[in-house]
Amino acid sequence: MSAVSGERRAASGLPRVADLAIAAVALAVASPVLALAAAAIKLESRGPVVYRSRRAGRAGEEFDLLKLRTMHAGSDPVGVGTPVLPGDPRVTRVGAFLRRFSLDELPNLINVARGEMSVVGPRPTLSAQVVEYTPRQRLRLDVKPGLTGWAQINGRAGIPWGERIELDVWYVEHRSAALDLRILARTARLLLSGHGLYG
Repeated sequence: MSAVSGERRAASGLPRVADLAIAAVALAVASPVLALAAAAIKLESRGPVVYRSRRAGRAGEEFDLLKLRTMHAGSDPVGVGTPVLPGDPRVTRVGAFLRRFSLDELPNLINVARGEMSVVGPRPTLSAQVVEYTPRQRLRLDVKPGLTGWAQINGRAGIPWGERIELDVWYVEHRSAALDLRILARTARLLLSGHGLYG
């Protein structure tokens, strides 16, 4: 995949100005929720409100993904990590609620404002996973990672990892503003139904 084709794909989705506008409006609307969540996190357990996770972005460039902390401080494993299962003792009660409605992902909006992420795109992954990618799987790095994406609205964490990557690659190969709007609409329906997106 050449740099030129990667740039062409990156330009075919929603424009940067749309990312900025959506992030600004969403942050303004979500600010009361973020304030309440921050207070609840601090009251329940010691540790920072915001959790930083080093992730691979476009072209594999690393950045700090921002999330609300949902686990007891120091319990998140280093590296690829282990799946979070129902009743996982690492997850706090507040954290379980935040995860249920994907509210822990709200600080990702700051990553969008910084230009590290887009509103729509493959979810950011760990660099330790990227090194295991096949040449085809690396196509998912041709675009910025997103708040939500094609894989998230087509099975989210309930489908095998390899299948999720293939859905992300399909998105990169078919990316358009119309597809991004379709993904956003389905994302809104999932969130309003209370199902969340990330398991």
